[in-house]
Amino acid sequence: MVGVDQVLEKLSTVIDPDLKKDIVSMGMIKDLELNSGNLKFTLELTTPACPFNVEIEDDVRKAIDGLDGINNFDMKVTAKVMEGRSLDADTAMATVKNIIGVASGKGGVGKTTVSLNIALVLSQTGAKVGLLDADVYGPSIPLMLGMGKANMEVTDNKLQPVESNGLKVVSFGFFAEQEHQAAIYRGPIISGILKQFLVDTNWSDLDYLIVDLPPGTGDIPLTLAQTIPITGILVVTTPQEVASNIAVKAIGMFNKLNVPIIGVIENMSSFVCPNCNEKHYIFGQGGAKKISEKFNVPFIGEIPLHPGIMEGSDKGKPVVITAPESPSAEAFRISAKNLAAQCSILAAKLQEEMKAEATPSTN
Repeated sequence: MVGVDQVLEKLSTVIDPDLKKDIVSMGMIKDLELNSGNLKFTLELTTPACPFNVEIEDDVRKAIDGLDGINNFDMKVTAKVMEGRSLDADTAMATVKNIIGVASGKGGVGKTTVSLNIALVLSQTGAKVGLLDADVYGPSIPLMLGMGKANMEVTDNKLQPVESNGLKVVSFGFFAEQEHQAAIYRGPIISGILKQFLVDTNWSDLDYLIVDLPPGTGDIPLTLAQTIPITGILVVTTPQEVASNIAVKAIGMFNKLNVPIIGVIENMSSFVCPNCNEKHYIFGQGGAKKISEKFNVPFIGEIPLHPGIMEGSDKGKPVVITAPESPSAEAFRISAKNLAAQCSILAAKLQEEMKAEATPSTN
C-alpha cells in the first residue's frame, strides 16, 4: 500500500520552472490526505498569474499516475502570492505584498498604458491589485479608465481608493478642480504628495501595487525607492536606440539605490499591416532585448504598435477589457504573467535571505 512519504517523494520530482525548486520543498502541497488509496490535496501556486500553472498541474498529475495503489485522486488548485518585499520593515504598508514601480528613461514610450493593462491582467487572474498614478504632473490613469473626476473619500484619516474594473486606484487627477488644471509644485511638495498616496491610503490587502512613475530619474522615483521597501522596477522602453539608451539611465539609478530591476518591457515593438499581414519594425528592432542581455535583467515581453491600444486609452476602454482576444491583449497577458513570475522569484530569494539571517552562525 502506497504511503504519504512515497506520495511526497514522487511529488518532489515536480519542479517549478520559474523558481527551479520542487513543489514540496516550496510548501506548495497543502492538506494532503491519503486513505485506502484515495488521495487528495491542494496545489498552492505562488501567484494566480503563474505562466506555468497548466504545466505544473500536468506534471503533478503525471507524477501521481506513476504511483501504484492510488485509486482516486482529487487535486484542488489555488494560489497565494508570495511577499516580494520585507513587510516587517514597512509597518506603514504591511498589507501590500508587492510594490512594483513602472519607470522609463523618457516620456512618450507608453509607460502608463503598459502599467494600466498589466494591472488589469493581474486582476483578471484573481490577484488583488492596486494602481497608483504617481505621475503628479501628468496624471492620465483616470482618462484611460474612463473615470473622469471621481470622489476620493477619507475615512479614519485614510484615503479610500476608487474602485474600477477590479482595481483600487489612486491618482492626483481625481483632485484637480478642472480637467486640464496643471500641477505647479516644486520637488519637495511632489515627494510629499507621493508619500501620502503611499502610506496614508487604505490599500487594504493587495497582492500587487503597480506604481506608474513619471518619466526620468527625478524626485518621484527617488522618493518611491527611499520611502518604503519595494519589490522592484519594471522598465519600459521602445525599440529605437534613443529610447533604450535613456532607459539604461533609469536602470543605473535604481541599481545605485539597490532596488531590484524586475525586468524590461518593449512597447510599440512592431506593427502588423492589416492588408498584407506583414510585420514592420517602424521604430527599429530589439532595443529591450539588447538591454536585457547587456545588463542581465529579465526580458518581460513586447507589446505591438496597434491603433486599438491608443484608441482604447483615449476613450477609457483598455484593450485587455474591450478586445481580450486580440494579439495586443495577449501580449499584455504574456507580459503580466512574466512579471508575476519574476516577483515570485524575487520573493523566494528574499525568503532565503531572511532564513539565512535568522539561522545562528556556527562560527
